[in-house]
Amino acid sequence: MDYLTALLLGLVQGLTEFLPISSSAHISIVGQLVGQEDPGAAFTAITQLGTEAAVVLYFWRDITTIIRKWSLALVGKVARDDPDVRMGWLVIIGSIPIGVLGIVFKDQIETTLRSLWLTATMLLVFAVVIEVAERLGRQRRELSELTWKHGIGFGLFQALALVPGVSRSGGTIAGGLFMGYTREAAARYSFLLAIPAVVASGGLQVLEVVGGSAEGSGGTAWGPIWAATAVAFVVGYAVIAWFMRYITTHTFTPFVVYRILLALGLYAMLGTGVLSA
Repeated sequence: MDYLTALLLGLVQGLTEFLPISSSAHISIVGQLVGQEDPGAAFTAITQLGTEAAVVLYFWRDITTIIRKWSLALVGKVARDDPDVRMGWLVIIGSIPIGVLGIVFKDQIETTLRSLWLTATMLLVFAVVIEVAERLGRQRRELSELTWKHGIGFGLFQALALVPGVSRSGGTIAGGLFMGYTREAAARYSFLLAIPAVVASGGLQVLEVVGGSAEGSGGTAWGPIWAATAVAFVVGYAVIAWFMRYITTHTFTPFVVYRILLALGLYAMLGTGVLSA
């Protein structure tokens, strides 16, 4: 992969990772259109480290407070019922479903599930899911009201994003809306919940590529990959800041419309041979 292609894909990653439109779908589509074919699960996972670094920076105060209080609670220096301690446990528990399923279905995730026909279908199906959640969700609960049961529920919805086209943020935010949380609360917990999963996935891919066990890892050009990751970080941070302001006064309907149009366009490109599945 040359630097220009890598930078373009990094830009796409940064623009789409936090919006409910599926970054993996966009990476696969754009990759093929620029002649890169599917950049692969390894490239996607590693560049996601850049966007997750943007999450860490944006929510730095929240994250450091949660980690500090959670750690102190383990040795009895902070009350175990402290809201930040509780949030730490909720993030850990909510990360279990995607961790377990990611390990169990690792081979399928990197091969079968990357079919663009399936991606197009998931773009369409979850467009409907998100719109239904937007219309039916009561949107009254705040993040301080997050229960253990709902924490697991968020985690299960996040795990659906193992299938390209679902969208990590789209899945978890839709789940949050169904459970009655506000758009802002659902999005904030979605971003916090993604950190352990993405860091673990990206770190594992780095180790596999270095060890030569990842598919197509021979002769990996690290320069372009890290350049793409840096671009994803910068653009991703700007998108988070915009998105968190946007959802305070707007619905997810524009993203739903975009997903439907993208799915139909993808079906057309696959049907006419512009893209290969």
